[in-house]
Amino acid sequence: MDEFDIETVAEPTLTDPVLVEGLPGVGHVGKLAAEHLVEELDSELVRRVYSTHFPPQVSVDDGVSTLANAEVYAVSAGEERDLLVLTGDHQAQDGPGHYGLTDTFLDVAEDLGVERVFALGGVPTGELIEEYDVVGAATSTAERDDLTEAGVEFREDEPAGGIVGISGLLLGLGERRDVPAACLMGETSGYLVDPKSAQAVLEVLQDVLGFEVDFSSLEERAEEMEEVVRKIQEMEGGPAATDEDLRYIG
Repeated sequence: MDEFDIETVAEPTLTDPVLVEGLPGVGHVGKLAAEHLVEELDSELVRRVYSTHFPPQVSVDDGVSTLANAEVYAVSAGEERDLLVLTGDHQAQDGPGHYGLTDTFLDVAEDLGVERVFALGGVPTGELIEEYDVVGAATSTAERDDLTEAGVEFREDEPAGGIVGISGLLLGLGERRDVPAACLMGETSGYLVDPKSAQAVLEVLQDVLGFEVDFSSLEERAEEMEEVVRKIQEMEGGPAATDEDLRYIG
């Protein structure tokens, strides 16, 4: 197998497509958001990307194995725009892999007519959250101003240490290709999977790109996570958490 291998599954017809990336990261915010778009909107798998920089493993579903890969879906977001949603279960295991995979994803996006990129993720706070703000980074002042109008916060020196992994490199390498790119990061405690943070990110994205998606399933997952935490606290002999305490959790 090649170091980076693109499998063509289908050839979609897309209208003004935008690449939306959501891979595993803090609170699984980006991955949850991307998967929600694929599940809730009309979608079609169009590409798989394989790499020797992914973990050496296969996933198994009902006894059938699949080599580690990233998937790209064509997602209908209305009559005026389509989305190209990138998601998967893994990031690269090393620096060269991150760079190579990001270039490969941008190649796929360019081949399918993408001229704008959004990376989705989480920014850890390490504490309880009452309101889920979305923090942003962008490759230009024009992108920054557009997202500011949608309620995204751009903070000095945040996220601390910058943006690592595919999400960060989509901005860095996207800029070198003259592709406008931005990263939307939902605040999250960083402790558990966080559907509420994913919803906050998607609410901004749908406002910016002009589409609508139902959030019922994310809200149900948030309630399930809250119940799990309550049971854990009860087993540990601590007081049951209130809704106020659990606002920051999945």
